[in-house]
Amino acid sequence: EEEFKWLLQEEVHAVLKQLQDILKEASHRFALPASGSGGAVKQENFVLSTSGTDQVKGVLMLQGDALCQADVNLKMPRNNQLLHFAFREDKQWKLQQIQDARNHVNQAIYLLMNRDVNYQFRTGSEVLKLMDAVMLQLSRARNRLTTPATLTLPEIASSGLTKMFTPALPPDILVNFYINLNKLCLTVYQLHVLQPSTTKNYKPAGGSILHNPGAMFEFGNQRYEVSHVHKVECVVPWLNDALVFFTVSLQLCQQLKDKISVFSSYWNYRPY
Repeated sequence: EEEFKWLLQEEVHAVLKQLQDILKEASHRFALPASGSGGAVKQENFVLSTSGTDQVKGVLMLQGDALCQADVNLKMPRNNQLLHFAFREDKQWKLQQIQDARNHVNQAIYLLMNRDVNYQFRTGSEVLKLMDAVMLQLSRARNRLTTPATLTLPEIASSGLTKMFTPALPPDILVNFYINLNKLCLTVYQLHVLQPSTTKNYKPAGGSILHNPGAMFEFGNQRYEVSHVHKVECVVPWLNDALVFFTVSLQLCQQLKDKISVFSSYWNYRPY
Protein backbone atom coordinates (compact mmCIF):
# COMPACT_ATOMS: atom_id res chain seq x y z
CA GLU A 1 0.00 0.00 0.00
CA GLU A 2 2.85 2.36 0.89
CA GLU A 3 4.56 1.59 -2.41
CA PHE A 4 1.37 2.27 -4.32
CA LYS A 5 0.93 5.60 -2.49
CA TRP A 6 4.50 6.53 -3.36
CA LEU A 7 3.85 5.60 -6.98
CA LEU A 8 0.72 7.78 -7.13
CA GLN A 9 2.26 10.75 -5.33
CA GLU A 10 5.86 10.74 -6.58
CA GLU A 11 6.54 8.61 -9.63
CA VAL A 12 3.38 9.56 -11.54
CA HIS A 13 4.33 13.26 -11.28
CA ALA A 14 7.93 12.53 -12.32
CA VAL A 15 6.64 10.79 -15.46
CA LEU A 16 4.15 13.59 -16.19
CA LYS A 17 6.97 16.15 -15.95
CA GLN A 18 9.12 14.05 -18.28
CA LEU A 19 6.24 13.77 -20.76
CA GLN A 20 5.65 17.52 -20.65
CA ASP A 21 9.32 18.23 -21.38
CA ILE A 22 9.39 15.81 -24.33
CA LEU A 23 6.14 17.10 -25.81
CA LYS A 24 7.21 20.73 -25.46
CA GLU A 25 10.30 19.80 -27.48
CA ALA A 26 8.02 18.15 -30.05
CA SER A 27 5.82 21.25 -30.15
CA HIS A 28 8.88 23.47 -30.74
CA ARG A 29 9.84 21.30 -33.72
CA PHE A 30 6.74 22.51 -35.51
CA ALA A 31 8.61 25.81 -35.68
CA LEU A 32 5.67 28.06 -34.96
CA PRO A 33 6.02 30.88 -32.44
CA ALA A 34 3.98 30.59 -29.26
CA SER A 35 0.81 32.63 -29.46
CA GLY A 36 1.55 36.25 -28.68
CA SER A 37 5.35 35.89 -28.86
CA GLY A 38 5.35 37.48 -32.30
CA GLY A 39 8.52 35.66 -33.36
CA ALA A 40 8.92 35.04 -37.06
CA VAL A 41 8.86 31.43 -38.24
CA LYS A 42 12.00 30.43 -40.08
CA GLN A 43 11.71 29.51 -43.74
CA GLU A 44 13.33 26.31 -44.95
CA ASN A 45 14.12 25.34 -48.53
CA PHE A 46 13.79 21.75 -49.71
CA VAL A 47 14.76 20.20 -53.03
CA LEU A 48 12.30 17.63 -54.33
CA SER A 49 13.81 14.66 -56.09
CA THR A 50 13.37 10.99 -56.78
CA SER A 51 15.89 8.34 -57.73
CA GLY A 52 16.01 7.21 -61.34
CA THR A 53 14.01 9.95 -63.05
CA ASP A 54 14.26 13.66 -63.68
CA GLN A 55 10.73 14.09 -65.08
CA VAL A 56 9.82 16.33 -62.14
CA LYS A 57 12.12 18.61 -60.16
CA GLY A 58 11.16 21.19 -57.64
CA VAL A 59 12.16 23.51 -54.82
CA LEU A 60 9.77 24.16 -51.94
CA MET A 61 9.90 26.74 -49.20
CA LEU A 62 8.25 25.59 -45.97
CA GLN A 63 7.39 27.98 -43.16
CA GLY A 64 5.89 26.10 -40.21
CA ASP A 65 2.70 24.52 -41.54
CA ALA A 66 2.58 26.53 -44.79
CA LEU A 67 4.20 26.03 -48.18
CA CYS A 68 5.00 29.64 -48.99
CA GLN A 69 6.79 29.00 -52.28
CA ALA A 70 6.90 26.15 -54.76
CA ASP A 71 8.87 26.01 -57.98
CA VAL A 72 8.24 22.96 -60.16
CA ASN A 73 9.76 21.86 -63.48
CA LEU A 74 7.98 19.12 -65.40
CA LYS A 75 9.35 17.34 -68.45
CA MET A 76 6.49 16.07 -70.59
CA PRO A 77 7.13 12.46 -71.73
CA ARG A 78 5.33 12.92 -75.04
CA ASN A 79 7.56 15.61 -76.53
CA ASN A 80 10.16 16.33 -73.80
CA GLN A 81 8.68 19.83 -73.57
CA LEU A 82 9.70 21.50 -70.28
CA LEU A 83 6.94 23.15 -68.25
CA HIS A 84 7.64 25.45 -65.33
CA PHE A 85 5.16 26.44 -62.59
CA ALA A 86 5.56 28.46 -59.40
CA PHE A 87 3.23 29.62 -56.64
CA ARG A 88 1.74 33.04 -57.17
CA GLU A 89 3.40 35.53 -54.85
CA ASP A 90 0.16 36.22 -52.97
CA LYS A 91 -0.50 32.53 -52.26
CA GLN A 92 0.48 30.07 -49.51
CA TRP A 93 -0.68 26.46 -49.17
CA LYS A 94 -1.52 25.32 -45.62
CA LEU A 95 -0.49 21.75 -44.84
CA GLN A 96 -3.45 20.66 -42.72
CA GLN A 97 -1.61 17.52 -41.54
CA ILE A 98 1.09 19.59 -39.80
CA GLN A 99 -1.51 21.96 -38.32
CA ASP A 100 -3.58 19.05 -36.96
CA ALA A 101 -0.57 17.17 -35.55
CA ARG A 102 0.58 20.29 -33.70
CA ASN A 103 -2.91 20.86 -32.29
CA HIS A 104 -3.02 17.28 -30.95
CA VAL A 105 0.41 17.71 -29.31
CA ASN A 106 -0.73 20.94 -27.66
CA GLN A 107 -3.89 19.21 -26.45
CA ALA A 108 -1.75 16.47 -24.85
CA ILE A 109 0.43 19.13 -23.14
CA TYR A 110 -2.72 20.87 -21.86
CA LEU A 111 -4.00 17.59 -20.33
CA LEU A 112 -0.67 17.06 -18.54
CA MET A 113 -0.41 20.64 -17.27
CA ASN A 114 -3.89 20.33 -15.76
CA ARG A 115 -2.39 17.88 -13.25
CA ASP A 116 0.38 19.97 -11.72
CA VAL A 117 2.77 18.81 -8.97
CA ASN A 118 0.30 19.70 -6.21
CA TYR A 119 -2.42 17.53 -7.68
CA GLN A 120 -3.12 14.41 -5.59
CA PHE A 121 -3.98 11.31 -7.56
CA ARG A 122 -6.31 9.19 -5.39
CA THR A 123 -6.67 6.02 -7.51
CA GLY A 124 -4.83 4.08 -10.14
CA SER A 125 -7.81 4.31 -12.49
CA GLU A 126 -7.52 8.11 -12.41
CA VAL A 127 -3.95 7.86 -13.70
CA LEU A 128 -4.96 5.27 -16.33
CA LYS A 129 -7.71 7.58 -17.55
CA LEU A 130 -5.28 10.48 -17.93
CA MET A 131 -2.73 8.30 -19.74
CA ASP A 132 -5.41 7.04 -22.14
CA ALA A 133 -6.46 10.62 -22.92
CA VAL A 134 -2.84 11.71 -23.55
CA MET A 135 -2.10 8.60 -25.66
CA LEU A 136 -5.19 9.25 -27.76
CA GLN A 137 -3.93 12.76 -28.64
CA LEU A 138 -0.42 11.47 -29.37
CA SER A 139 -1.72 8.64 -31.56
CA ARG A 140 -3.83 11.13 -33.48
CA ALA A 141 -0.83 13.46 -33.89
CA ARG A 142 1.31 10.61 -35.22
CA ASN A 143 -1.45 9.31 -37.49
CA ARG A 144 -1.89 12.71 -39.11
CA LEU A 145 1.75 12.59 -40.23
CA THR A 146 1.91 8.89 -41.11
CA THR A 147 -1.44 8.59 -42.91
CA PRO A 148 -2.10 11.13 -45.67
CA ALA A 149 -5.72 11.78 -46.64
CA THR A 150 -7.25 9.61 -49.35
CA LEU A 151 -8.60 11.84 -52.11
CA THR A 152 -10.52 11.14 -55.30
CA LEU A 153 -9.13 12.62 -58.51
CA PRO A 154 -12.08 15.08 -58.82
CA GLU A 155 -11.28 16.26 -55.26
CA ILE A 156 -7.67 16.89 -56.29
CA ALA A 157 -8.86 18.63 -59.48
CA SER A 158 -11.20 20.94 -57.57
CA SER A 159 -8.77 21.66 -54.69
CA GLY A 160 -7.57 25.22 -54.24
CA LEU A 161 -4.03 23.97 -54.92
CA THR A 162 -4.69 23.92 -58.67
CA LYS A 163 -5.27 27.69 -58.58
CA MET A 164 -2.03 28.49 -56.75
CA PHE A 165 0.29 28.48 -59.75
CA THR A 166 1.51 30.94 -62.31
CA PRO A 167 1.32 30.25 -65.17
CA ALA A 168 -1.95 28.39 -64.54
CA LEU A 169 -1.72 24.59 -64.67
CA PRO A 170 -2.90 23.17 -68.01
CA PRO A 171 -6.13 21.11 -67.77
CA ASP A 172 -4.22 17.85 -68.29
CA ILE A 173 -2.01 18.30 -65.18
CA LEU A 174 -3.03 17.70 -61.56
CA VAL A 175 -0.79 18.17 -58.49
CA ASN A 176 -1.07 17.19 -54.84
CA PHE A 177 1.18 17.95 -51.86
CA TYR A 178 1.06 15.89 -48.66
CA ILE A 179 3.10 14.69 -45.68
CA ASN A 180 4.01 11.02 -45.38
CA LEU A 181 5.95 10.21 -42.19
CA ASN A 182 8.97 12.54 -42.28
CA LYS A 183 8.67 13.41 -45.97
CA LEU A 184 7.02 16.20 -47.89
CA CYS A 185 5.68 14.68 -51.13
CA LEU A 186 4.53 16.13 -54.44
CA THR A 187 2.56 13.99 -56.87
CA VAL A 188 2.04 15.18 -60.44
CA TYR A 189 -0.62 13.44 -62.55
CA GLN A 190 -0.61 13.76 -66.32
CA LEU A 191 -4.00 13.10 -67.88
CA HIS A 192 -5.46 12.43 -71.26
CA VAL A 193 -9.04 13.07 -72.28
CA LEU A 194 -11.22 10.03 -72.88
CA GLN A 195 -13.13 10.64 -76.10
CA PRO A 196 -16.86 9.81 -76.01
CA SER A 197 -16.25 7.29 -78.80
CA THR A 198 -13.61 5.38 -76.78
CA THR A 199 -14.23 1.67 -76.37
CA LYS A 200 -12.62 1.62 -72.91
CA ASN A 201 -14.93 0.59 -70.09
CA TYR A 202 -15.22 3.73 -67.97
CA LYS A 203 -14.83 2.98 -64.29
CA PRO A 204 -14.25 5.98 -61.99
CA ALA A 205 -11.43 5.60 -59.44
CA GLY A 206 -12.27 5.92 -55.73
CA GLY A 207 -10.28 7.73 -53.06
CA SER A 208 -6.57 6.98 -52.73
CA ILE A 209 -3.35 8.51 -51.39
CA LEU A 210 -1.66 7.81 -54.73
CA HIS A 211 -3.52 7.05 -57.96
CA ASN A 212 -1.94 4.81 -60.59
CA PRO A 213 -1.80 5.22 -64.37
CA GLY A 214 -5.08 4.02 -65.86
CA ALA A 215 -7.22 5.58 -63.12
CA MET A 216 -10.26 7.31 -64.64
CA PHE A 217 -12.47 10.14 -63.42
CA GLU A 218 -14.97 12.72 -64.57
CA PHE A 219 -14.56 16.45 -63.98
CA GLY A 220 -16.27 19.41 -65.59
CA ASN A 221 -18.34 17.19 -67.96
CA GLN A 222 -15.14 15.64 -69.28
CA ARG A 223 -13.76 12.16 -68.69
CA TYR A 224 -10.03 11.72 -68.09
CA GLU A 225 -7.56 8.90 -67.63
CA VAL A 226 -4.26 9.18 -65.76
CA SER A 227 -1.45 8.52 -68.24
CA HIS A 228 1.64 9.23 -66.12
CA VAL A 229 2.28 9.65 -62.40
CA HIS A 230 5.40 11.32 -60.99
CA LYS A 231 6.12 11.41 -57.27
CA VAL A 232 8.98 13.41 -55.80
CA GLU A 233 9.75 13.96 -52.14
CA CYS A 234 12.16 15.43 -49.62
CA VAL A 235 12.94 14.58 -45.99
CA VAL A 236 11.95 17.22 -43.43
CA PRO A 237 14.31 16.54 -40.48
CA TRP A 238 12.14 18.15 -37.79
CA LEU A 239 9.18 15.95 -38.75
CA ASN A 240 11.46 13.00 -38.06
CA ASP A 241 12.28 14.44 -34.61
CA ALA A 242 8.58 14.95 -33.86
CA LEU A 243 7.77 11.32 -34.77
CA VAL A 244 10.56 10.08 -32.47
CA PHE A 245 9.21 12.24 -29.61
CA PHE A 246 5.71 10.81 -30.18
CA THR A 247 7.03 7.24 -30.01
CA VAL A 248 9.07 7.86 -26.83
CA SER A 249 6.09 9.60 -25.16
CA LEU A 250 3.69 6.79 -26.03
CA GLN A 251 6.16 4.26 -24.57
CA LEU A 252 6.44 6.27 -21.32
CA CYS A 253 2.64 6.44 -21.03
CA GLN A 254 2.35 2.70 -21.59
CA GLN A 255 5.08 1.89 -19.02
CA LEU A 256 3.28 3.97 -16.39
CA LYS A 257 -0.04 2.29 -17.25
CA ASP A 258 1.61 -1.15 -16.87
CA LYS A 259 2.99 -0.26 -13.42
CA ILE A 260 -0.36 1.04 -12.22
CA SER A 261 -2.12 -2.04 -13.58
CA VAL A 262 0.25 -4.39 -11.71
CA PHE A 263 -0.50 -2.63 -8.41
CA SER A 264 -4.22 -2.39 -9.15
CA SER A 265 -4.54 -6.09 -9.95
CA TYR A 266 -2.65 -6.97 -6.75
CA TRP A 267 -4.96 -4.61 -4.84
CA ASN A 268 -8.07 -6.23 -6.30
CA TYR A 269 -6.99 -9.80 -5.74
CA ARG A 270 -5.00 -9.61 -2.51
CA PRO A 271 -6.11 -12.21 0.13
CA TYR A 272 -8.09 -10.84 3.08
